[in-house]
Amino acid sequence: MTSKTAIQKKTGMYENVMAEFNKAADTIQLNPGVRKILATTQNEIVVHFPARLDDGSIEVFTGYRVQHNNALGPYKGGLRYHPTLDIDSARALATWMTWKTALAGLPYGGGKGGIEIDPKAYSQSELERITRRFTYALGDNIGPDYDIPAPDVGTNSQIMAWIADTFSSNKAPSQRFSNYHVVTGKPVVSGGLEGRDRATGFGVVVTIKKWAKLKDINLIGKKYIVQGFGNVGYWASHFMAKTGAILIGVQDHTGTIYNENGINPEELTEYNQQNQGIDGFPSADKFSDEDFFGIDCDILIPAALGNQINMENVNSIKATLIAEGANGPTQSDAEQILIDKGITIIPDILCNSGGVIGSYFEWLQNRRSEIWKIGDVLVKLEDKVETSFDKVISVMEEYDTDMRTAAYVVALKRLEQTYIERGVFP
Repeated sequence: MTSKTAIQKKTGMYENVMAEFNKAADTIQLNPGVRKILATTQNEIVVHFPARLDDGSIEVFTGYRVQHNNALGPYKGGLRYHPTLDIDSARALATWMTWKTALAGLPYGGGKGGIEIDPKAYSQSELERITRRFTYALGDNIGPDYDIPAPDVGTNSQIMAWIADTFSSNKAPSQRFSNYHVVTGKPVVSGGLEGRDRATGFGVVVTIKKWAKLKDINLIGKKYIVQGFGNVGYWASHFMAKTGAILIGVQDHTGTIYNENGINPEELTEYNQQNQGIDGFPSADKFSDEDFFGIDCDILIPAALGNQINMENVNSIKATLIAEGANGPTQSDAEQILIDKGITIIPDILCNSGGVIGSYFEWLQNRRSEIWKIGDVLVKLEDKVETSFDKVISVMEEYDTDMRTAAYVVALKRLEQTYIERGVFP
């Protein structure tokens, strides 16, 4: 069968997430029964569905939705359109979402999924047909009070609008308008939240500012680099610019650029949108892809895919802070080297939690038939991220451990208490 889907190397993120889980579980001597429950996903859905391409041919696609745990509330997590997506990475991402929502104090569990596809290889009309067929194939495995997807790598607000419309159109007319919050991250005119587009990047910078305050560091003039210049990378850079920090290096799928005097995030995102990548940006020099992580800087923001910081490049890193805008960007074995070098890592389940917090606000807005303004959204979002950060620092000091383990401990304790109080049916 002829396919436009690119073949890329798969990642082993699930091993990372389980290593992190086991370390935290050992730290607090997690209840053995609860440990068994949380070490296993609850549901794993794989669907194969056809869609018609623009040339009239039919292609069969594979989609996933992994639901890890819903002890605290409906499953919540993004849909990813990427060639490397498989059941293993969906498991890892769903599990991370359970920890992330628990840490943030949200009434959600963890889910994740998507389609094994390169969205850049398909037209807009093809993506619409693929998305609508995927939604139909998932059926009632998603729902506004059961499992609520959101945008992730390779998806956006338009795709969420198609999902909401398809899902709602398959309900009775009297129920249609009560089902639009089956997804979050929708366009504002279709029930989306003002500020949801920047929520993840904004949250990344909130955690960086909290770290700087904790360390009594002035961010003005500090140099930082960003891997990935999509939604998270751009908005993190946008808000970092407001702190006075200087963006000197960026890497995406098209290449790496560098300018020691600074790169303007607004000019770069305009170029990126026009050229589908940052390669060739006139206000910076082309730089070696292999040497990106070795750029002399103060702060590194990985905002692309998982396992990007690994044993091949970890020793070249010169940053004193790594703020994980992506999910699982640091391999477990590489992380220990970074910790031994005195490099602080703000873990993904804290650092990029602004996205799911923003999604929670959108979900509430839809359920209540309200309209929230962006100023109020960012204030509320900052407060929740700062609260989570303070909890992690407190646990970090209590257990004399690293920041990631502390974040997991906060999440696992909340889940453990829930299972202890409720018991296990029957």
